[in-house]
Amino acid sequence: MQYRTLGKTGIKVTPYCLGAMMFGRLANADHDDCIRIIHKALDFGINFVDTADRYSSGESEEIVGKALKGRRDTIVLATKVHGPMGGDPNQQGNSRRWITQALEASLRRLQTDHIDLYQIHRPAPDTDIEETLSVLTDLMRAGKLRAIGSSTFPASEIVEAQWTAERRGLSRFRTEQPPYSILDRGIEREVLPACERYGMGVMVWSPLSKGMLTGRYRKGQPLPDSLRVRYMPKQMSDERNLDAVEQLLPIAQAAGLSLTHMAMGFVMAHPSVTSAILGPRTMPQLDDLLAGAEVRLTDEILDKIDQIVPPGIDVAPNAAAYIPPAILNAGLRRRPAAERAAA
Repeated sequence: MQYRTLGKTGIKVTPYCLGAMMFGRLANADHDDCIRIIHKALDFGINFVDTADRYSSGESEEIVGKALKGRRDTIVLATKVHGPMGGDPNQQGNSRRWITQALEASLRRLQTDHIDLYQIHRPAPDTDIEETLSVLTDLMRAGKLRAIGSSTFPASEIVEAQWTAERRGLSRFRTEQPPYSILDRGIEREVLPACERYGMGVMVWSPLSKGMLTGRYRKGQPLPDSLRVRYMPKQMSDERNLDAVEQLLPIAQAAGLSLTHMAMGFVMAHPSVTSAILGPRTMPQLDDLLAGAEVRLTDEILDKIDQIVPPGIDVAPNAAAYIPPAILNAGLRRRPAAERAAA
């Protein structure tokens, strides 16, 4: 496989990154099978593995740690912190208190003494970004982290983090991990240009839009019995997504490609994308994804995709994307009732 530089870190990574969200009781509880999948990806040439403490409550990290025994030094290992890891309200978020504890637990599960890329999984509106960057800087100086990044941050918070790091003399985010696919193109407007401006590497998640771009989900057909349908029934049955899929399938067929391979080729065509995260649950899924590693889309195909899903547009809301408080909390969008009545 060819290598790309992860932002300005000097770290070389493969265009495909193996995502480990599906490893563990969330999706595949067979540790031996998961380890075989990881080894197959590494044997193929992938040197980049991404997980998170929250995936199956730490079980994913445990599986990755076992799989990387004897191979750790040749792998760029990434994990994330932020999501809840218990009932205690302080066992989550982006505070110094929690990140310090969470990193030690991740290192233990991953059976390593350092993380190559430690990412803040989501923004935390209740925590000053300086607080977060300060503890990450200290952990880097302690030799426990090699680089730090963000995941699913809005462009405004990416810029704020960069400015804070510069003004306070702190380590800065070197990467961003956003959702990106043919059906989820919103990051093309501001997130990707911001990453380009600050020299950040970009590793995109859900390039198949939660499986919508596998061809399994078709308009007018019963939904398959899948993990995605159980967890995200509205997204997987959204008419806007299904309509777009029906228009995309003929383009892939005319090009002699599966919809999956065309979808992966699409995200890899963007010059700001460093790596695309593969999230297989089974060995056949991994085999199919690896089979399309050499697919390169022509300008003609990309133009046809643009006609169906215009640049910068999310066809339908991504249920796993970050929703800022200004959208989530109605109270932040409405003046108090007494003030409205007096107006």
